[in-house]
Formats: sequence, C-alpha cells, structure tokens
Amino acid sequence: MKKYLPLLFVLASPAVAQTSPLDGEWKGRSNGGSCNAPLDYQLSIDTGIVDGTASDGTARGPVPNLKKTAPPAPTPGLWQIHGVAKGTSFSLMTTASVKAEDRRSGKLSVAVQGATLVVTEQGGCGRTAALTKN
Repeated sequence: MKKYLPLLFVLASPAVAQTSPLDGEWKGRSNGGSCNAPLDYQLSIDTGIVDGTASDGTARGPVPNLKKTAPPAPTPGLWQIHGVAKGTSFSLMTTASVKAEDRRSGKLSVAVQGATLVVTEQGGCGRTAALTKN
C-alpha cells in the first residue's frame, strides 16, 4: 500500500495545462489581396489552441432582384478560424459562414516573426495580415 500511495497522488492531481508563448488575443487587418477586400482578424490562442474570426466589412448579402434573374451568391463576410499553434509556423483552417450549398473553406499559413503573427491566405485572394498581441 505504501508503494502505491505516491502514485495515487500523482494520478489524482489535476493535469496542469501547458501554456504557449503565443497565448493571448491577436488582432490585425489584411491587405486586400487579389479580391481587393481586406479582412479584420481576431484570434484567441489558449494553450496553443487557436479560435477566431476574420470579417469583411465590405461583403454584402443578397440584394433585391429587379431583373427576375438568378441572384448572385452572397459573398462571405465572416470566416471562422481554428487550429493548433505549434512552433514558429503552423496552419489554420477557415470556414465561411454562409448558407446553402455555397460551403467554402480554406487554409491559412501562420509564421511567427518576432512579436507579430504573419497570416497568409493559401489560394483564394492571397491576402496577408500582420497580427499583433493585445
């Protein structure tokens, strides 16, 4: 019994979450890329887990259809971002907040450069943003 008592204390103690040097709130604005539509990024990193959004203030939903033709699809104005921050470069997944069959997703590359996260959109508009920690 005495042999197992220290082992019980180790197993019963709560796991301590390891913090990441990137933990915190990150914000910034991208260039417009080939779409000429900049995004406002807000990322939250907690123990290396990334959750955030990117929004386009110029995106508009459907407009009244006066010509009675097929309406254009609304452009995504809000992107959900998620992933895991590891090391000095990592990838994040994006999903557009749109309805219907127009499901869009993408990938971001993130590089740590000093006190800045440089976020680059893979494909799509090819936007680049420099995020700073708040």
